[in-house]
Amino acid sequence: MASILLTLGLCSCRTSLPSSASQPTSAPIETTVDSSAAKEDALEPSVSEPSVSEPSVPEPSVPEPSAAEKAEAAQYRQLGLDYRGQGRLEDAIAVLENSVTLDPQNLSGQVILGWTLHLAEQPEAAIDVLQQTLGQDEGHVPALNALGIVYLVDGQLEKAVDTHTKAVTLKSDNEIGYYNLSLAYHRLEEYKQAITNAQQAAELEPGNPHPLVALAIAHWDNQDATAAQQAYQQAINLDPAYQDAWFLEHLKQAGFSPDQIQKTDDIRQSLYPI
Repeated sequence: MASILLTLGLCSCRTSLPSSASQPTSAPIETTVDSSAAKEDALEPSVSEPSVSEPSVPEPSVPEPSAAEKAEAAQYRQLGLDYRGQGRLEDAIAVLENSVTLDPQNLSGQVILGWTLHLAEQPEAAIDVLQQTLGQDEGHVPALNALGIVYLVDGQLEKAVDTHTKAVTLKSDNEIGYYNLSLAYHRLEEYKQAITNAQQAAELEPGNPHPLVALAIAHWDNQDATAAQQAYQQAINLDPAYQDAWFLEHLKQAGFSPDQIQKTDDIRQSLYPI
């Protein structure tokens, strides 16, 4: 699997923008940047004596793009989203890398690139990009959410738990973080933690059946079939397609492992025997 290395501020050969490239529109919710996340902690002053203190090494700064570079980066970013929507993931990655190179201070653009690499099943490259984003702002919740999901799908469960725990600590109404914590804890066989986090996600997003399905499998493996069936029935009430076995395959895109999908089907069959 090819690994795409992102070097912020270093421009490689760029793909040219087609003349028909659309003007940027608003980015999807997954790329929203918290204004509060842009704040940087001030460095503590050194109290060492000058004669014995180690020389300080300044952190490398991210270059400030020009207005023209920001505009061009925005066009590449929108083009990348368009390509991604068409399933042209490699094309999307190429133009999104150009966007990040032109405007390395745009953290939203980096999250879009990292998530697209994840969708293209390039977890190592996705992790590299998202870790670099967090190197610029360690409290950037969209990057934490995306990185936690990459870890989860890649089977790095402890890292998924650590990353999503930080995300929900920073943003207490972060339903994405709680939902993925539930899936991670379930795979770690920590079922009470899985139940608690699934319940929290369901409360924050009552119209989404995914947290209820996560809650169902957590109850199921916690030896509470009745609670599992009740939670799954609630998911069916939101989306009747959950009565059908074929529909459950989409849970792979929702972060479920093959084993978790099978357990979901076990619960479904307990409610709707063949």
